[in-house]
Amino acid sequence: MNRITLILKRPFIWLSRFRHRCGYGVHSPFAFNLITQVIYESTPYYKYKDLAVEQKKLALQKDKNWKYESKKVKRLLFRLVNYTQPDTIVDAGRLAASSLYLKAGKEGADYTSASELSELFLEAGVPVDFLYLHDYRHPEFVEEVFRICAARTTKKSIFVVEGIEYSPQMKTLWKRMQQDEKVGITFNLYDLGILFFDKTKIKQDYIVNF
Repeated sequence: MNRITLILKRPFIWLSRFRHRCGYGVHSPFAFNLITQVIYESTPYYKYKDLAVEQKKLALQKDKNWKYESKKVKRLLFRLVNYTQPDTIVDAGRLAASSLYLKAGKEGADYTSASELSELFLEAGVPVDFLYLHDYRHPEFVEEVFRICAARTTKKSIFVVEGIEYSPQMKTLWKRMQQDEKVGITFNLYDLGILFFDKTKIKQDYIVNF
């Protein structure tokens, strides 16, 4: 799906998901807290301003992919990392400004980026605590990175997948990810999918109007 098509469809997407807003109808305390305190969090973190300045500085040195993600998505990535406090972060896909937000969410975390499979270097025995997987135009890349990283998860791991509703291939792949035996609670935000790997919580998929 190209950007213009997505912009034109956005009002209809929002309306179709209107009843899935603000945690309405969510009974799980964990899911309700994530939706209301992380996904819908509107607190103006002080780092947002610093990150915007840093992004603008670096944009002059980068290609057009550097700024393709929306501010809403980048800020959510920051909040998710800040919330989960991962020791390891894997950023798989086109290098973009979201890398700044991932690193800022937990300074000092072990950060690995890979725009191709050949660049995905993972230290033996080290789990993947946080994965941002964003190359929806290449579902085969997304699927292979998921396979590799899912084998390194723990109950604290969280994967964020971009573009889960952007194409038939990605919709199918998202369903397969949800059905993976290691995956627990999942959240469908249309633009993003969020997967948790804590199997002590009841497995359920939540649709969120993001």
